[in-house]
Amino acid sequence: MNTLSKFLTIALSAVLALTMFLPAASADKLSDLEKQQQEVKQKQSELNSGIQQKTNEISQNQTTLEKIIAKIRELDNQLIETQDKIDVAQAEIDQTKVEIDELQKSIKELERKIAEREELLKERARAIQLSGGSVDYIDVLLGANSFVDFIDRFSAVNILIEADREIMREQAADKKLLAEQKAEVETKLAEQEAQKAELVNLKNSLASQKKAQAKLEKDLKAEQARLAKEKSTLETKHSETLDISAALEKKIGAEQARLAEVARKAEVARLAKEAAARKAEAQRQASASASASATAPVQAVAPPASSAGSSTFILPASGRFTSGFGGRDIGVGAESHLGMDIANVTGTPISAAASGIVSYAGNMSGYGNVVIVTHSINGQTHATVYAHMNSINVSVGQSVSQGQQVGGMGSTGRSTGTHLHFEIHVGPWNGARSNAVNPSPYVR
Repeated sequence: MNTLSKFLTIALSAVLALTMFLPAASADKLSDLEKQQQEVKQKQSELNSGIQQKTNEISQNQTTLEKIIAKIRELDNQLIETQDKIDVAQAEIDQTKVEIDELQKSIKELERKIAEREELLKERARAIQLSGGSVDYIDVLLGANSFVDFIDRFSAVNILIEADREIMREQAADKKLLAEQKAEVETKLAEQEAQKAELVNLKNSLASQKKAQAKLEKDLKAEQARLAKEKSTLETKHSETLDISAALEKKIGAEQARLAEVARKAEVARLAKEAAARKAEAQRQASASASASATAPVQAVAPPASSAGSSTFILPASGRFTSGFGGRDIGVGAESHLGMDIANVTGTPISAAASGIVSYAGNMSGYGNVVIVTHSINGQTHATVYAHMNSINVSVGQSVSQGQQVGGMGSTGRSTGTHLHFEIHVGPWNGARSNAVNPSPYVR
């Protein structure tokens, strides 16, 4: 081996050592950033749920509040209506009292007539007592001196008797009328007072209901204010997480670009090492051929077989092809499937589809246990994804070669059975999977 070959070998060894060290630091940082991004997205989802919940609670409270306000308006109308009835009842009571005042005058007149008749009857009773008993109208008639005198006495007796009867009838009628009038106005007044009392009680009840409804309105308005404040706080936090997410996205992009550059340099170094090895082998064969040429016939030297890595991807696992790239429905509705699925038994080896650097190794929502490898192939950055694994055999920052086992097949995450979900991305992994491509044309 000449001096130039030795120098190239030493230089390439140094570059390889450097590239083996740098990817680990970069990938570790990228993995941390992606985990932070997942945590921020989870926080965003929780905040969105909280904001939606507060919005629903505010809407429900607003509906209840509107019903309470409508009820208060209804109670106000009922209070006004009841007060109008109370005013009417009071007016009727006042009118009845005026009627009672008028009736009192009539009652006094009746009482005066009754008193006069009472006095007259008392006078007649005293006269009867003074005469020694009851008046004997027969003696009066028999004491007549002539027929004409008899007729006169008979007429006088009839007049006296009829007068007594009339006094008694008037006395009885006036007493009855007096009793009826008193009873009528007293009953009427009592009924009106009772009606007014009932209306007053109704008014008090309505006022009490309004007070209770007003308290509910006050409490609900306070609750609305509290919910609005909490929603505003959640929205502020959500806005902050969006800013954090945007910042993380930039950092992740920068780290992905850095990691892709490291992978590219590693690929360049690997190809340079293989080229140096081929050159050294050619020189060795040429030297051996030159030494043997003096004693043996000249033979054609076949060119060395290339050991350069393929620029294409290999199928990462053996098994049955179950689902391709594009739209599908596995029982939960239509969805976009951004990779290919290969099914086999649990633990089936899963290999790296191409040489590269492990940029993620761990659990990821939906993917379960997943490994992401970043590649640099012909100057183009790619990323491959191996999801739902039962086991992971590599770590972040590790350099892997094409065909090296990265894990075992499983059914972790959002999975309907043991299989590998395999994705190819043109460009680095960006979380949104916007650069995912159909793996079929890429694998051999």
